[in-house]
This record gives sequence, structure tokens and C-alpha cells, in this order.
Amino acid sequence: MAPLSRSSSGKILSSPILAILCLFFIFTSTAVAASAVLGVDIGTEYIKAALVKPGIPLEIVLTKDSRRKETSAVAFKPSKNPISGSFPERLYGSDAVALAARFPGDVYPNLKPLLGLKTDNHIIKDYATRHPALQLETEKTRGTAAFRSGAFAADEQPWSVEEILAMELQSIQKNAEALAGSEVKDLVITIPTFYTTEEKRAVLLAADLAGLRVLELISDGLAVGLNYATTRTFPSISEGGKPEYHMVFDMGAGSTKASILKFQGRTVKDVGKFNKTIQEVQVLGSSWDRTLGGDALNAVIVDHMIAQFVESPKAQKVSATAEKVQAHGRAAAKLWKEAERLRQILSANANTQASFEGLYEDVDFKYKISRAEFETLAESHAARIGTIIDKALYLADVEITDLDSIILHGGAIRTPFVQKELEKIAGGSEKIRTNVNADEAAVFGAGFRGAGLSPSFRVKEIRSSDGASYAAGIKYIDIHKKPRHQRLYEATSKVNSEEHFIFENHEDFTIDFYQHVASAERVSPGSAEKELKAITTQNLNESVALLKEKHNCDNKDIRVKLSTRLSPVNGEMEIAKLVVHCEAEEAEKESMVDSVKGLFGFGKKDQAPLSEDSTESVDSSSATESSTTSTSTTSSVSSSKSASASAKDATKSKKTWIVIPLKYETQLKGIPQYAESEITRMKDRIAAFDDSDRSRRLREEALNQLEGFTYKSRDLLENEEFIAASTETERSDLEAKSKAASEWIEAGGADAPRDEFKAKLKELKDIVTPIEKRIEEAAGRPEHVRSLNEALEQTKSFIAGIKEQIKNETEAHSSFSASKSSASANPKTTSISSMVIDEFGNLEDEDLGGSPSSTVTAAPEEETLAPPVYTEADIVGAQELYDSVSKWLSEVQEQQEKLPATADPVLLNKDLAEKTKQLQDVGVELIMKSMKQPYKSGRKSEKPKKSSTKLKSKSKSKTKKSKKTGTATAEEAEPTLDYDFGFGGPDGKAGKGSGGEEGEPLFGEGAPGEMPSQEQIQEAIKKAEAIRASREKKAKEDVKHGEL
Repeated sequence: MAPLSRSSSGKILSSPILAILCLFFIFTSTAVAASAVLGVDIGTEYIKAALVKPGIPLEIVLTKDSRRKETSAVAFKPSKNPISGSFPERLYGSDAVALAARFPGDVYPNLKPLLGLKTDNHIIKDYATRHPALQLETEKTRGTAAFRSGAFAADEQPWSVEEILAMELQSIQKNAEALAGSEVKDLVITIPTFYTTEEKRAVLLAADLAGLRVLELISDGLAVGLNYATTRTFPSISEGGKPEYHMVFDMGAGSTKASILKFQGRTVKDVGKFNKTIQEVQVLGSSWDRTLGGDALNAVIVDHMIAQFVESPKAQKVSATAEKVQAHGRAAAKLWKEAERLRQILSANANTQASFEGLYEDVDFKYKISRAEFETLAESHAARIGTIIDKALYLADVEITDLDSIILHGGAIRTPFVQKELEKIAGGSEKIRTNVNADEAAVFGAGFRGAGLSPSFRVKEIRSSDGASYAAGIKYIDIHKKPRHQRLYEATSKVNSEEHFIFENHEDFTIDFYQHVASAERVSPGSAEKELKAITTQNLNESVALLKEKHNCDNKDIRVKLSTRLSPVNGEMEIAKLVVHCEAEEAEKESMVDSVKGLFGFGKKDQAPLSEDSTESVDSSSATESSTTSTSTTSSVSSSKSASASAKDATKSKKTWIVIPLKYETQLKGIPQYAESEITRMKDRIAAFDDSDRSRRLREEALNQLEGFTYKSRDLLENEEFIAASTETERSDLEAKSKAASEWIEAGGADAPRDEFKAKLKELKDIVTPIEKRIEEAAGRPEHVRSLNEALEQTKSFIAGIKEQIKNETEAHSSFSASKSSASANPKTTSISSMVIDEFGNLEDEDLGGSPSSTVTAAPEEETLAPPVYTEADIVGAQELYDSVSKWLSEVQEQQEKLPATADPVLLNKDLAEKTKQLQDVGVELIMKSMKQPYKSGRKSEKPKKSSTKLKSKSKSKTKKSKKTGTATAEEAEPTLDYDFGFGGPDGKAGKGSGGEEGEPLFGEGAPGEMPSQEQIQEAIKKAEAIRASREKKAKEDVKHGEL
């Protein structure tokens, strides 16, 4: 085939049909891809998810245990002898936490605070102190935290925090897909307001490793605000209303945040000339404490328990110290788990206690604490709450009295002294809002935001605006080789806002982007200005030279313009535009409109009017011949003036901006990024772990099936039906193999591969399955035989009825032909017909315009008879099938009766069902052929009475003659089948339907032209059989009554 030419391929690409198909494919694929969106609230202690899908408006994704939240933990269950390249059993959530006391070095809880931080950070050091059994290492590439597990071989690389978080996200994704019934890839993730760019990059990396696409990272405070706004309408500032101010106070397990939000309505332009009112939610300012949360309060209880344990006499005997107990992995795991439980109990009770069996060196320990003691221990933490709120109010430029309410969120918010502190700050409990779901408000807000970003959903229009949280700016070397520093964004700047900056540099240079993270945050040592990335221009020198040479730009007019914005996805500074430009004098080119006007002599808008000389010369040219030369001379002079004028117009100039886009190279800074090859390795390892989990699950299912079948075999050996259908040899074999399989499992076979389980299960099923089939066949055989006999009887009746109908139709056609021959041989009949036609011939036809010559005499309508419905050939196949099935049933039934109950049957239920269906299909086919004939009503149609009295009398006499001679008419000879379907009874009249009334069909009629379905016909046949049996019974009763 010859290749397409450039023109032909261009035509194909420019085809409107192809364009429409491409657009349809794009929109369809986008809608399919975005048909389900997941909102995920990644907390320190728990992970929650909400699904949005067509048909599922906003629903919490339940765990496999039907819980509304999953514990943020992953565990690798160690095996006895780990093999290189193999993967251990992996558990999530509460199942993982349950293993902490047995395998404290392989359970990884509360990893969220470690994201994006290097191992020299105090938060990671505190985490290592709380979980001493974990083998925490420094990742070689990034310097962040990684964990080595004893559940793997020694050569296995450590697992980064991002990889473990990716596993948790995949677990949430699987639960969501089970709820949605389809693939879920898109999600919106909540993050703390204090997350830096490095921490946000770590979250995005974890989602990428999990194979998910993040639509947006949204702060916890804004997510709670969105959920709050979904069910409320706020005053419209366009109508003079005042906005509402609310504070979201979020105290979770790891941190505490306070966000000041402004809620208001606004009237904006809608489609066409209409307006609409939307809701707006804006974060004005946020503050936080990275280490104040439920874990910090738990640490108070843990320290108190260790202090009391060390002072106990039994602990002193084993020389227990606080450092030794804290460094003991199992003891620490027990203490931290119990401290969480005690704190939650103290939220509702005044006193509580705990007991530890063999806490340290087999020493038991009992512990008691009251709420008053706990609040005394946590006094220093309570004082930190006020600091957070004061800073948030300061950044938002709002007073505490301006707040309409304080919205509470987070699990630790239920601690009594925290609520008391908030009431003291707010001046009472009136502003404290407890009607918001403290656990799920953020995840619902994230799900709502995901639905708003997806094209598959239409939700309440709420325009949200998050805050930057940190100041950001740029650093560069100016034209004088001096370092410059410019802050572009403040901590209160809105996400998605743009800022512009002008440079005077004329040579390629580098711009560094930084984020200002105060040293008080203790995120990382060094300068507070954390460099995030750098861009280096690549064509600035050439662009400046081009502006000078081609456009005559001066050095002082040439500028580089940078436009940046805070990304709506992750809040990071991104480049919107980078150009070099100058304002230069450029010749104004003549427009196409002006050129057309000039072509037709209309001229441009600023064209000078014609001179008097030219006008006179044009007039003189029409007067005499002799003036032609002078006129042409004048015209040439005039045209030359006109040309010079247009040339002057063409060279008219104006000032315009000459803009040249700049190319640049981007280099990410800060924590080093993984290479593509390393990310691929991580994804492959996680995928291999998934495959291992799947194989293990299938192996466990095979083991459970084998164990279950051994118990089933024991029950079958005591079942009377099973014993009756099996031989002694079969039962002995089953008992021996079932016992051997049970002993093999107990002796260590539970660790065997899946194939061995399947092989042993097959051995047992090979014995049991044939016996169960005998029982099943024996139980269902009588019903199937009865159904087949009914079908045979029905088919036999069909055939007999059709034969009778063929006979009746043959006699009717013979009688009709004889009657027609007799009528043609009778001259009186012919003359009568002529007289009738002549009488109609004298009638005038108004439609023919009253012209006598246009009158046409109608020919007599010849009487006909409908063709027969069936022929002998139609019943040949049915008769052959009836004979073969009858013979087969008789032979096989005889063989089956000779077999014992322990033998495999020869008369199978599936064969009986198949034969029954064949007979039913033949009957339906014959009925369908009858239905395809045109339906004739039993009632005579009423004709208009326009004929003369003579015509009526003649037609009456003709009818009487027909009756006297016994000639059958078409209506009298109408054939019917021996079954009553409401279209005709056996006596030629309208039959009776299901209601017993004549003329009612046995099944409802469909649309015009539609045939009844096979199910309807089968139902009609059953009803017809019932009616026929009723008639036969009635006839027998009438005979008996007559005899009496």
C-alpha cells in the first residue's frame, strides 16, 4: 500500500469527523478515569477515606473489619527462616498493632510525622526513643528515615517511610475499589498546615509509589471548613452582608493546628444574563505546634508509669532503671498501647487503672491514675494551647471577639482540660461548636473537594482558598554582580495567587527559589531560607541581541519578567511565565480592511481628500480629445501624490511590546530526589510484595478448603444418603485419605505450597464427587422424567391437532373450489352480478367533475379462501423427534431401573432437560407459524348502508341460496388448531382466554407487529391444556348425565 501524501494526511487530520471522534474519546476517557474520587485524611494515628462515585454521593470507606477508620500501622510478620527475595506476611491497621507486643521491631505505627525530615531532626529522634525495637537507619540518597526489618533476609534494602505509607494508601485503595466496584486512582489528601514543601513532596512521592494520582493537597483546616460550608449558606457581601469568621481548632495524635477561616457569599455572573450566589471559604491565617497532640499526652502517662514501676520493690530487685525500661522493645510497646487506652478512659471517667503481666524481666506491675493527677502532669502542655491560638489570630488580623465560633476537630480534642482551656480563651462555652464530626469532617471535606475537581460530578459551588503558611521568595545575582533577595509571598498569601518580578539582567543567570521556615520550627539546621529549586536561563543572551539588532531596543528598556504562582496542587512556587521584553518603535502595517478599501477607491480612514486639480483634470478628460494628454499628465501627478501619501501611511510607526519567551533549566534543591531508576525499583518491589500477598492468600484459601473438606468427609461417612449411594470400598478409601490429610496438616503440612493442598483436595473430591452426583441425580430424576413425559404428550397432541387441521383445510378448499365452479356455470348468477354492477354504474361520482365520460364501472370482487396454515412437511421433523425421544426414554429408563443405587446413573438429569427443551422448542416453532398468519376476527365487520334496497334483497337471496346448497364460505371454513389460544376454539368460534371469556387471548398482546415471546407461548400452552382438560371433564360429565 502506498504511503499517504502530506496533503492527504493533512486532510485526514483536519477532518471534522476525526476531530469530533478525538474529542469524544478524550472526554469519554477523562470521564471514565475520573468516575470515582477518593478523599483521604492521613492522620498520625488513623487514616480515613471517603469515596465519591456516581450512585455513591459521599460515603466512608470501611475497613475489612467494617470500621470507619484504619489505624496508621503496617507490620511485617517474621517467618522462621526468611529467604532472600521472599516477602513475609503483611498486616495493616489493628491487625498490625496487635503484633506489637510479640514483634515490636516489625510494626511501624504513626509514621506521618517522619515524612520529609532528615534523621537529625528531633521529631525522628523522639520517635526512635518511643519505639526502641525498630531498626531505624538513615537513607543513603536522601538522608531521611528508613527501617530495616528482621522479617526479611539480611541483604534486603531498608524500607523508606514513603514506601510504607504507599502500602497504607494501597490498602485504602483496595477497600475503596471494593466499595465502588471499579478502579479508583484519583484522590485528594489532607495535610497539616505546617507541612513544608519537602514534606509535601514526600506525600506526593508516596502516592506515586502507590500508583495513585493526587488531584490536590488540602490543609486540614480548609477541609474541615469545606465540610462545614456544604450544609450552610452565608451572608452575601454583594447584598451588604458581613462575612463570618470561624476558627478550626484541630488537635490530633501528633500535632495541634488553629486556622482562622472567613465564610461569605458572593453574587457572580452566571451563564447568559443570569447571576448566581456562590459560597467562599478562605484561610486567613494558621498557627500550629508540631509536637503537641495525643502522643505527647500519652508520653506524660508513659513517663509516670515508668517512674512508678522503677520505684516498686520488685523492679528494684532486678535493677530496673527508666532508661532500661524505655529501651526494652516489648515493654515500651505495652506501655504506649496502654497509655492510649488510659487517656481515652480519663476523658469520661475520673479514675482508671492498668495491669501488666511480666512488663520487664518477668516483673508484674499495676498502675492507677486519676484525671486530676493526669491534668497536673499535663499542665505545661495546656499552656501551649493559648500560644497557638494567639498567633493564628495575629496572622489573620482578627480578634477573639470577632470569631463566630470555634470548630473542634481531632481525637485529642475530647481531653477535658483541652476543652476547659479553650473555654477560658474564648470567654465561655457559647462559641465552642461540638456539632461538627470531630473524626470525619476533614475526610468529608477532602471528598467534597475531590468531587468539585472532577468533571464527573456537579456539586454545590464553594470557592476555597488555602493559605501559603510559609513565606517564599527568590535569590539571584543582579546585573552588577551583587546578590539580591526578594520575598514574593507572605505566610498569609493565598494559594494560586500570582506575583511578578522584573530583572535587569541581560546575560543568562540563575534564580533560586526558597521557602522561609523559621528556625523555631526545628525542621532542619542551617538557614531559615530553605532552597527548593533553581532555574537557569538558556537563551537570554541571544534574545537580548535580537532585540537590539532587529528591534533597535536600548539596554535600559530591555527587561526580564518572571511570573510565578503558588501551585493549587501542592502550594509550591511554580513558573507561570518567564520572558524578556522591551518597548520599541514598530512600523504600523496596513490592515487587510484598509487594503480592500484602497483597492476599491474608498481609501483609509486617515487618507487625505482628493485635490481640486485632480477633480478638474478628470472633468476635462471627458470633454475633449485634445485635453487627454494634459489630463493623463495631471492624473499621473495626482497618483504620484497619492502613492507618496500611502507610502507615508505605510511607514507610520507606534510603540509596541516585543516579547520573547525564555528557555530555562530547572534543578530541584533541598532534600535530594530519587533517580527514576530508584523509583522504578521501589515500585517493582511494592508490586512484588502485592503478588506475594496474593499468592499467600490463595495458598491459605487452598489450605482452608482442604481442612474444611476433611471435616466434610467425616460428616458424609455418617450420612445415610451418602452411605446408600456409595460402596464399602469407596467409603473406606475416603476415610483413609481424609485421615491421612488431617494428620499431614497437623504434622507440618500447613507450610506446604498451594499445589500440594490442591493435589490432596483433588484426591478427596475424586471420591466424593461421583457419589454426590448419584445422590443429586436420584433426587431430581422423577421430576425431570415427569416433565419429559408431559412434553411428549404435548407434542403428540400438537401433531394430532395439526393433522386434523390439515384435513379440515383440504376439505374446505375442495368444497370451496366446487362451489366456485358451480357458481360460474349458473347464468342467473352472472346476470344478477351484472345487474348489481349496472346499478352502481348509474351513480354519479363527484370526484370526477360530473363528466359522463369519466364514469368507470367497477369489476366484481372475486371471492377467495385463505391459504392453509400447515402442510404435511411441517410435522415431519416434530414426528421424528417425538419418535426418537420416546424410544430413547423407554430404552434408557429400562437400563436405569436395572442399575443399583451405588452405580453411576445412565439416565442423567441434564439429558432429560435437554430432550424436554427440544420438544418444547418444536412446539413453540409450530405455534409461531400459526401466529404469523393474519388474524381474522370472529365478528363480522359493519359496512356502511349506502346500497339500494334491491341490492340488499339480491344479496340476501344469494346468501340463502348458499346456505341451501351447503356451499362453505371463507368465514365458515376458517381453520383452527386444536389448542385454544384465544384466537379460535375447536368449534371454529372465538375461544376462551384465561378468564374463561370468549375472545380473550391467553397471553397479553405486545406492540403492533410483535410476536409473543417463547415464555408467553409456553404459558399459553399450559393454560390451553388446562382448558382442554376442563372441557373433556365437562363433556364426560354431560355424557354421564345423559345416560342417567
